[in-house]
Amino acid sequence: MKYLVLLCDGAADYPIRELNGKTPLSAADKPTMDMLASKSLAGTVSNVPEGMVPESDTANLAVLSYDPRKYSKGRSPLEAMSLGLEMSPEDTAYRCNVVTIENPGDTEVPYEDKIMADHSADEITTEEADKLIKSLQSELGDDAKHFYTGVSYRHCLIWKNAPDFNAFMRPHDILGQSVKNYLPPEPFLSLQKRSYEILKDHPVNLDRLRRGLRPANSAWFWSPGKKPALPSFKEKWGLNASVISAVDLIKGIAICANMKTVNVENATGNVNTNYKGKGEAAINEFRLGQDLVYIHVEAPDECGHRAELDNKILSIEKIDAEILRPVYDYLISTGEDFRIMVLPDHPTPICKRTHTMDPVPFIIYRHTVKEPGIPVFDEENATGTGIYLPKGELLMELFI
Repeated sequence: MKYLVLLCDGAADYPIRELNGKTPLSAADKPTMDMLASKSLAGTVSNVPEGMVPESDTANLAVLSYDPRKYSKGRSPLEAMSLGLEMSPEDTAYRCNVVTIENPGDTEVPYEDKIMADHSADEITTEEADKLIKSLQSELGDDAKHFYTGVSYRHCLIWKNAPDFNAFMRPHDILGQSVKNYLPPEPFLSLQKRSYEILKDHPVNLDRLRRGLRPANSAWFWSPGKKPALPSFKEKWGLNASVISAVDLIKGIAICANMKTVNVENATGNVNTNYKGKGEAAINEFRLGQDLVYIHVEAPDECGHRAELDNKILSIEKIDAEILRPVYDYLISTGEDFRIMVLPDHPTPICKRTHTMDPVPFIIYRHTVKEPGIPVFDEENATGTGIYLPKGELLMELFI
């Protein structure tokens, strides 16, 4: 038996007027998802427990069968694990976005009065961001604080014996708003202010401005956490599993669960990612003897954050055509029994530009079992089945 999990990050949404009341999932041309949905067990699931923040670490832990209430330690430590960083019990990891903050008008204003223009600085390249992070390490790093380069705008600060503070604001939740009411206390605020002075005239940012791109002119800290520990996925389920993702967070979960991580060239985490390469990597993992492959695609989520409706639909269509269809065809060709589960981890509605707590649709296709199914894989049809799992960590048991 082979198992494929296809996680379309943030793909769920709300009905949109420009789509005549459809969602991106229902509007997208995705023949393979819809074909599987017509023969699948379908329903909705809540991957984020009530009272927890709807973040991808929490939701993906649940999909992988780990109760977030027990195992979630924040996304930053998972990202640190993916970067190969060693954490001691005294260490706290922080996500360090390089963001774009702007003046609300033409006049220069204090840091506190600036606006969060972009949590990703126009999805800055890793090569550019690496130079910025090295400057932050040179100017702000010391024996206790170390800055590490991640991917694109997503980076890491490890702080030994850090001050106790957890109520940081996620930058993608305050897009277009003044940062005044969302700033952290000292000493974190001073670090962010100093980062602005270091980065605003950095050669990388001056070059980006010349090219019409937003500068990554400030660090923004959030999602602190201590070193995580997860039970082995193999010991839980008796399956050799691989995880394919461009995102350090998801790779970190895999590493902590002793799952194999697979890197795909030019997998970016945005709409321009290497969809075909992810599909080919999944097929290769099955050929190598892996029992379960978990493919995580970040693109719909990033499009939701950026309010890019056309790109969100496009990313769903590319997932269907360039990942799901080739892997499905391969699994058919083997003659071996298989199952496929497709779902988002959480919604990232275009109108909200951030994650929400709403349940998400799922389908579980079992090659040898014909289910009543639904005509289209989307939020409305999945809800209409009346099947609802209030705890996402139970979904893997239903699948396997």
